[in-house]
Amino acid sequence: MASEADLRARLQRASQEHLLRFCAELAPEPRAALLAQLEALEPEALRQHCQRAAAACARRPGPPPDLAARLQPLPLERVGSASEGDPQTRRLWEEEGFHQIALNKVAVLLLAGGQGTRLGVTYPKGMYQVGLPSQKTLYQLQAERIRRVEQLAGERYGTRCTVPWYIMTSEFTLEPTAKFFKEHDFFHLDPNNVIMFEQRMLPAVSFDGRAILERKDKVAMAPDGNGGLYSALEDHQILEDMERRGVEFVHVYCVDNILVRLADPLFIGFCVLRGADCGAKVVEKAYPEEPVGVVCQVDGVPQVVEYSEISPEVAQLRAPGGGLLYNAGNICNHFFTRDFLRTVTRELEPLLQPHVAVKKVPCVDEHGNPVKPLQPNGIKMEKFVFDVLPFAKNFMAFQVLREEEFSPLKNADSADRDNPSTSRRALLAQHCRWALRAGARFLDVHGAQLPEQLSPGAVSGDTDLFVAIESATTLLMGNISS
Repeated sequence: MASEADLRARLQRASQEHLLRFCAELAPEPRAALLAQLEALEPEALRQHCQRAAAACARRPGPPPDLAARLQPLPLERVGSASEGDPQTRRLWEEEGFHQIALNKVAVLLLAGGQGTRLGVTYPKGMYQVGLPSQKTLYQLQAERIRRVEQLAGERYGTRCTVPWYIMTSEFTLEPTAKFFKEHDFFHLDPNNVIMFEQRMLPAVSFDGRAILERKDKVAMAPDGNGGLYSALEDHQILEDMERRGVEFVHVYCVDNILVRLADPLFIGFCVLRGADCGAKVVEKAYPEEPVGVVCQVDGVPQVVEYSEISPEVAQLRAPGGGLLYNAGNICNHFFTRDFLRTVTRELEPLLQPHVAVKKVPCVDEHGNPVKPLQPNGIKMEKFVFDVLPFAKNFMAFQVLREEEFSPLKNADSADRDNPSTSRRALLAQHCRWALRAGARFLDVHGAQLPEQLSPGAVSGDTDLFVAIESATTLLMGNISS
């Protein structure tokens, strides 16, 4: 380990020597922990990181002045649909997807670096229960879907196949996630096919460009965003592991979408048959001001433009058919070829531009007393997984129905939307539709048949119906949770 004097000199070069201001007060163990953390911070990279954060935060928010003239919706030939168009074509896509899964060429990759802070919990969001009768967590629901798609592909092609599950965690979520999986026997998946790895952490920065001390003995750190995936793939040789397993296609998604379809054969097959190296599922925006990014083109290149960067006038523009012109809402659900990911990690990752997130960062005051700020006091720099879209040689978008594939869990129940109740209702309503299409009928407590088109209120307010829907869906899925 470098000496304190060496580290002080390094921090002076980075203009961050304040990080040692309480070092003399620390006991040997916390002092050693602080020095070890500081030794891992390369001085020039730290200096540039802090300068970029302060400069980016100082820039005026809002859309670039010339963006509107550079925007275009995606060309129709670059967009497929899960619900519209020729049914035979969709069957071909699905069959191709199952074929690739049966050949062991498909993996799923979960972005799970975030905690459930906004849900009011301190553990990883994947461990959260939204109130289902079964008390299944997000992790369990996703594990069961992997097992089911393996089963379906295996039955179609008379083979035993595996969909490896790569899980990108952070410093905050790796240990509790690994423990949770072990305690639940990996939800009956082979542990050798569940690969967890950790993304990098970056210092949080004050508005004047100084790295923040969370405690006297610890620099405040934050995950580098879900776009930290690309450096993490390289750090942990994940692509090499995929190559050893024969994986060619990767389905990447975020942990908080309760309706996500893992290794979706329809999406995989569509992208493979269209020769895509990069793909994205999109949903139609619910209204012009909906706070989701838009998948479109900027200067003829595919890109996700954040809702805050689109002016209200542009957001409300209409296409000839009457719908929104920029209606392709991004849901962080992507297809990549392994070759594309290799190119990104080896050549293009340094070109990704970080985004600014202004946050309330726990810190210490000038006397070393802990502070929990009531207002944002710091900057966290993040990269996004979709930042690589402009690098694609053949990008394709795939439009899916929101009620079938997108219900994010972002907030506690005190919020109006994207909360445990809306997620629970969305899943139960979907399962109810599946059961009804398969010929099931639901009865009330008096034995009277309920209407086939159940209202959201019926699905959300009847505990007995909750149980019936989950039970029927479990039977339809072959009781894979047993």
